[in-house]
Amino acid sequence: MPVFPSAEWLDEYVRCMNTSEEFADAARTFEADITYVFEADQEKGLPKDIWCRADFAGGMCRWAKFDISPEEGAGSQFTIRAPYTVWKDVIQGRIDPMEGMLDGDLLVTGHLPTLLRYVRAANELVTLSAAVSSSFIDD
Repeated sequence: MPVFPSAEWLDEYVRCMNTSEEFADAARTFEADITYVFEADQEKGLPKDIWCRADFAGGMCRWAKFDISPEEGAGSQFTIRAPYTVWKDVIQGRIDPMEGMLDGDLLVTGHLPTLLRYVRAANELVTLSAAVSSSFIDD
């Protein structure tokens, strides 16, 4: 069972996205690359920020990279960053991702209205993240 956050977890998440008809339909016109930053939390066992980057087009995730440099991550159209515990709450369905973006729990850089146009795709991403059989570093 992959542990969040890890390369194995990201690989399984990409597999879930790319086999989901619902995601393919919801994201069919979405083209962007997104950097996700899981901010360090020493007490929870995450000693440093983890930067990941994924590229989306045609209703699929074309590629994803785990633990990239902040410099590489800065090249994305969008960056979504939050503390590890917020990401855990999003994955477990306790925080709605769109509300989290609007409330500032998830800090977004890039054109937020573009992301908001794809609410259904974002909701599918969260549903799929919860579908990944996983544990968390602080479990």
